[in-house]
Formats: sequence, C-alpha cells, structure tokens
Amino acid sequence: MTTTAPPGAEEQTDPHTLPPNGRSTAPGRIRTGHGLVFVLPFLLVFCLFMVWPIVQGLWMSFTDSSLALRDTSFVGLDNYTEAFGDPDVWSSLGNTVLFTVISSVPLVLAALAMALLVHSGLAGQWAWRLSFFAPYLLPVTVVTMIWTWLYQPELGMANQLLDTLGVAPVGWLSDESVAMWSVAALTVWWTVGFNFLLYLAALQSLPTTFDEAAALDGAGAWRRLWSITLPQLRRTTGLVAMLQVLASLKVFDQIYILTKGGPNGSTRPVLEYVYDVGFTGYRLGYASAVSYLFFALIVLVSLVQLRLFRRED
Repeated sequence: MTTTAPPGAEEQTDPHTLPPNGRSTAPGRIRTGHGLVFVLPFLLVFCLFMVWPIVQGLWMSFTDSSLALRDTSFVGLDNYTEAFGDPDVWSSLGNTVLFTVISSVPLVLAALAMALLVHSGLAGQWAWRLSFFAPYLLPVTVVTMIWTWLYQPELGMANQLLDTLGVAPVGWLSDESVAMWSVAALTVWWTVGFNFLLYLAALQSLPTTFDEAAALDGAGAWRRLWSITLPQLRRTTGLVAMLQVLASLKVFDQIYILTKGGPNGSTRPVLEYVYDVGFTGYRLGYASAVSYLFFALIVLVSLVQLRLFRRED
C-alpha cells in the first residue's frame, strides 16, 4: 500500500545523497558558472586592450621611457613634478577649459531648442530631424574639410558673407582671438545632433496630462514650457550636460586636423600636447604623466557633476 505525506510536511533529505561537504548543489551556481564561461572571452579582450594598457601606462609615467632610447629607468614622481611646473601644460589646459565652456553651453541649449521645435508638431518633421542629425554621421575628416573651405580667407563663404554686409574679413583660423571660437562653431554644428536626439526622446516620453491640465486652466505656451516641460527634463539635461562636458574635455581630432593647435598654440588642447610630447618629442614617460593628471581631472569633474545632480534631485 502506498502512503503519501500529509500536506505541508517537510521533505526529508537522504544524507547519503548529499555531496561530501554536506551542501546541495544550487541551480543558481550552475547558471553563474555557465554565465562566466560566456563572459570570459570579453573579459580577456577587455583586460588585454584596456586594463593592461592602463596599468602599463601608469607604470610608464614613473619612468623616463622614450621612443629614442631603449634603456628605461625609474624616476619616481619627477615627471609629475615637472608637469605641474610646465607652462605648456597649463596653457593647453586653459585652452581645453575654454573650449569646453564655449562649446558645451550652446550644445546643450541649441539641442534643447531644436528638440522643442520638432516636438511642437512643425510641418515636415522628418526633414528637420534628418537635417539636425545628419552632420553627426559625418567623419571628422569630412567635417574639417567642409569648414576649412568655409573659413578660407579669400574665397570662403564666411568672409564672403561678411563682405556682403560690409564687414572686414576675419582670419578665422589665423587669428589667435578667433581660432578657438571657430573650432567651437564647427563642433556645435557637427555634434549637436546627438544631444538633439536625447532631448527629443525625452520629450516624447513625457506624460501629456500635466500640460493638458495647465492649458485648460489658461496657462500659455511659454508658461507651460517653463513650469511643466523644462522641470520634467531636468534629469535629461543633467545627463546631456555631463556627457557633453566630458566629450569637450577630450577634444582632439577636429583641432588637430583643422589648426594643428595653432596659431601659436592658442587652440592646442591637453591631449594634443600629450601627443606632441610623446610622439614628436619621444618622451613617453612624461607624456604618460601628463595624461594621467588629465585623467584625474576628468574623474574629479565627473564626480562633482554627479554630486550636483544628486543634490538637485
């Protein structure tokens, strides 16, 4: 006769069926092991091309490593001490900060204005979206070639327009007081499409109930924008601002191709100075020290931004 255990009775585990350590094998551990097997190829590639170069570069910053000499000796903090007293480091850092300020502010505000314009139901939205985002798809070499012709002193469209208005021509890339602003204008035109998409996606995900209720209460379009729409975009604005500041701090490509850091170093950012010192001056150890100091600055800026956004939230 077969007997069944009463409902709620605890199942008895045969001690002879347990593993030697007295614990049963959990299915979660098996799944974790399988997951590690699938992740292992990525971890190997990541360690090979990311972790190891970072560690090697950090060690190099404490040496006098050079492309011109095979012998390398440990110099401690000498490279970092020299970097703090190097006027070229401070001037390139000032150029980087200036570019970050004059490019990040319009890249945030212009992207927001463009997203609001498209989201308002403007006719031909597909054409507006395409025209706003298309420049972002262009490679940096094409962008700099286009703007080099625009900034051309005699035949460029920028000076031709100024001549039509009766204004004297401007040395867009040869005047030290104008060159950085010219690079910033190029960067805004080229990369604003990415921020535009972030804002447009955020606007399309906002609930319409608050705006409709305010409209029924008699609030105008500007009032609804300032009191309802913009406050709901606070998180998106924080994200866009943080990403844009970090991207502007790491500027290199367009400046190197367009001006080579000139005229007279007025547009040379920190990363170009690192490139010049390491691959033109052959001082890899010193270039590594400067790059790691700049990396520490970027980390500090990121932490400050995150702290400010958390306080606002």
